[in-house]
Amino acid sequence: MPTRAFILIETEVGRAKQVAEALRSVPEVLAADVITGNFDVIATIEAPNMSAMAEVVTGQVQSVRGVMRTITCVSAG
Repeated sequence: MPTRAFILIETEVGRAKQVAEALRSVPEVLAADVITGNFDVIATIEAPNMSAMAEVVTGQVQSVRGVMRTITCVSAG
């Protein structure tokens, strides 16, 4: 069963839309939306396991230009 997570992303000022667009090109990203509140973007990610999830978050999501901080919320069911 795949692992699903919701990634809360804080971006540089004015970069939320570009970050969301860049994330949508990552195969493991099911959705990426600009949101209001303390974070700027929320992404839904699905990977085969926790190890692969960590690779996606640290290797792809956090490397997108404009991403300042992320919080990963793994789905419990």
